[in-house]
Amino acid sequence: MSRIGKLPVELPEGVAAEVKDRSITIKGPKGELSFDFGYKVDIKEENGSIIASQRERTKQSKSMWGTARSIIFNMVKGVTEGFEKKLELHGVGYRMDVQGDILKLNLGFSHPVEKKIPEGLQASIDKNVLTISGVNKEQVGEFAAKVRTLRKVEPYKGKGFRYEGEEFIKKEGKRAGGGGE
Repeated sequence: MSRIGKLPVELPEGVAAEVKDRSITIKGPKGELSFDFGYKVDIKEENGSIIASQRERTKQSKSMWGTARSIIFNMVKGVTEGFEKKLELHGVGYRMDVQGDILKLNLGFSHPVEKKIPEGLQASIDKNVLTISGVNKEQVGEFAAKVRTLRKVEPYKGKGFRYEGEEFIKKEGKRAGGGGE
């Protein structure tokens, strides 16, 4: 039995949920999110909480049960608190700037790179830290990952994007050999 799936998701003050057929819409102070679930999971609202249950006893139904509960939990957290990811940019001459809904990056290429910030997300820059925030956890994480892939951490000098607090192993460069026998 799923340990996560059987836990109810409590709705905090100021959050409303609407369940129709296989879809759920959650409205809160920071926004509104909706999601359509498959035919393997049932969702019910009871006494200010949302409960997910299996429709049938199959392996796929069991796995989707816990996933459905986690998605609902993240939706509730997103419309109340929101999510954010922070990326640090390290490197001499590397710069970033936000202009409207365009993220402009100078990452050592022969041209500046421009990334459009998806609708529903906000990006802000403080010194060398890019903060991406929004109500949808999946969208925030996906956009942060796409930005990070533009210039991943280089293992010899440590240049590039890394998540705040991320540790990486710095490699030792080649040494000049004394040679000889």
